[in-house]
Amino acid sequence: MAASYCEIAKDHPVHGPFHDQEHGFPTRDDAELFERLCLEINQAGLSWLTVLKKREAFQKAYRGFDIDRVARFGSRDIARLMKDAGIIRNRRKIEAAIENARRLQALCKTHGSFAAWLDAQGEQVLEDWIQIFRKTFVFTGKEIVNEFLVGTGHLPGAHDEDCPIYMLVLKEKPPWSR
Repeated sequence: MAASYCEIAKDHPVHGPFHDQEHGFPTRDDAELFERLCLEINQAGLSWLTVLKKREAFQKAYRGFDIDRVARFGSRDIARLMKDAGIIRNRRKIEAAIENARRLQALCKTHGSFAAWLDAQGEQVLEDWIQIFRKTFVFTGKEIVNEFLVGTGHLPGAHDEDCPIYMLVLKEKPPWSR
């Protein structure tokens, strides 16, 4: 049986802080939600550790994951990002971030925010979430959708029940626990 993220993160200099302070905790901040979606997309085919080590560079390259700013990215920005050794230089992933920002702008107009759009989907099982994300965004396969939803508290499974962080997450009333 593979080790859980709780076991992997314990005392790890990079995984540990993310596990203890962010993983599974709900957030209402659209920039944070957009960042987490983009990071999950960039993790595809790579390790989460690789993505976390590049996180600061991602935040700078994608202008703090401001949805409106990223939605305005054009060919010059794509060229800039393709040259940025601090991030994962994959054209499809870069273009997915930009396209998803544009789609999020539309969702924010109809729902008020990314968080409100997620809330409006109601309680869903993973397979239904996958279909919703595939209709709404690009580059959102099963693992990306699952990790995004678990990592942002929309689905359970971020922490082992005997992990001390599990109870801290529960106190924040993530959507899956309501």
